[in-house]
Amino acid sequence: MDHLPSWLLTQTAVHAHRLVADGLGAVGARGYHYRLLRSLLADGPASQATLGRRTGIHLSDLVGTLNELEADGYVGRSPDPADRRRNVITVTEAGRERAAELAARVEGIQDELLEPLDADERARLVALLGRVLRHHQDRTGPAAALRPGAGS
Repeated sequence: MDHLPSWLLTQTAVHAHRLVADGLGAVGARGYHYRLLRSLLADGPASQATLGRRTGIHLSDLVGTLNELEADGYVGRSPDPADRRRNVITVTEAGRERAAELAARVEGIQDELLEPLDADERARLVALLGRVLRHHQDRTGPAAALRPGAGS
């Protein structure tokens, strides 16, 4: 089986998911927390629907995750001035700090995952995986690659 790229990717993904879950879990976080905070910081405040599209997190998982982030003071919800039926999600200062903490942790997880590779090999692997992913996203749409449980 170790000659099949699909098998190798799947087995590696299992290890990657465990490393992310364990690494973020050690500081009381999950991959969805990181994904949402990074999206809000990179692309700005958004409605829940927009965040779902941006991150590929299903609405049922999104609402629960936002509730957790809000309870911890990392995000805030406020009525959208353009449509009072909708809330806009923003990152708080504590959320910015948490995002930086999680980003550092995720960077360390990437180092652990790719430990056997040197810097050039890591860059090539990331470029090749990105190319394969973009190819399939172009055929199926970007959200297909980010279904629930897809990690960070």
